[in-house]
Amino acid sequence: MKNLKAGFRRLKAEMQEISKEQQSIKEGQKQVREKLEDIEAECAQLRKDTDIMIRQSAANKLNLCLMFKILKAREEGDFLKATQLAQLLRTILSRQNEQRQGCT
Repeated sequence: MKNLKAGFRRLKAEMQEISKEQQSIKEGQKQVREKLEDIEAECAQLRKDTDIMIRQSAANKLNLCLMFKILKAREEGDFLKATQLAQLLRTILSRQNEQRQGCT
């Protein structure tokens, strides 16, 4: 009977130890899940920022292209074309400014 009681006590102690380990594992999983959620949120923000930079870069490239075409038209003496391109550039810049103001 003493051996049986000792075995139950040992088993009970082992069960408590296992319970503590399981609780520790659950807490670790919770921390990992929270860190993963933080990383995912940061990745989403980086994707948004990258998208904005790509769009701004494309807009800058378009603006520079138009400016060079305006300069070339002026050099060639084609002032009508230069005027039309300048008006197009103004329109594009105006729209870009409106979009920037709408985003803030």
